[in-house]
Amino acid sequence: MYEPRTYRDWVSDKDLVSFSVVVKETDLRIRARRDLTPKALSATQRYRADLETYIKSHPVFLTTLKPFEVEPDAPPIVKEMADAAREVGVGPMAAVAGAIAERVGKELLPYSEEVIVENGGDIFLKTSKERLIGVYAGESKFTKKIAFSIKPKETPLGVCTSSGTVGHSLSFGYADAVIVFSPYTALADAAATAIGNRVRIVEDIPDALEFAQSIKDLRGVAIIKGDNMGLWGQIRLAAAD
Repeated sequence: MYEPRTYRDWVSDKDLVSFSVVVKETDLRIRARRDLTPKALSATQRYRADLETYIKSHPVFLTTLKPFEVEPDAPPIVKEMADAAREVGVGPMAAVAGAIAERVGKELLPYSEEVIVENGGDIFLKTSKERLIGVYAGESKFTKKIAFSIKPKETPLGVCTSSGTVGHSLSFGYADAVIVFSPYTALADAAATAIGNRVRIVEDIPDALEFAQSIKDLRGVAIIKGDNMGLWGQIRLAAAD
């Protein structure tokens, strides 16, 4: 069933041009200084082809929920996903949305100094002004009420979200939202899943944040469960626009 992606309007970017790229299951909303649809489409198709070709000869890569060792000559996006998954102890497909968002975004940077790529709630952004990223946490009171402020000097940055109560992503936890900030979007994506798996009740938040602190290269984490929120790292909250 199609789920309207209303959260796609929750990035403060009215000064940028928005366009979409859809290739099979990959559904990107991209913001840039100008419409770069042909370049974004070409990049998305290429990275998906690399993944699909690899999965045909390594079907376990698609289904395993554990880290998967790949060959040294595997496609770069495959190795990136495997590395991120191994760092946090999940399957490599937990990093797919973030990996594609970042790789497509970086290919567009030569043509636009500002790029925001959102892929299923996982975001890669490079910006020259402060941006606000709104919080989507289902029925939580924080939905539409708060946002995260991102400064230009902090980008390129990955901001990825996992939820056990919203959407169709696989999670073994019940957090309404786990939002992870990292310079590496694939890692942020995989880490959001790994951290979210540890949150079933509100009392799990402190242990989940402690686990997050053990992951190298994370800049910050927010965990929302109902009307409770736990924060760690370099995070600035702001009122939602």
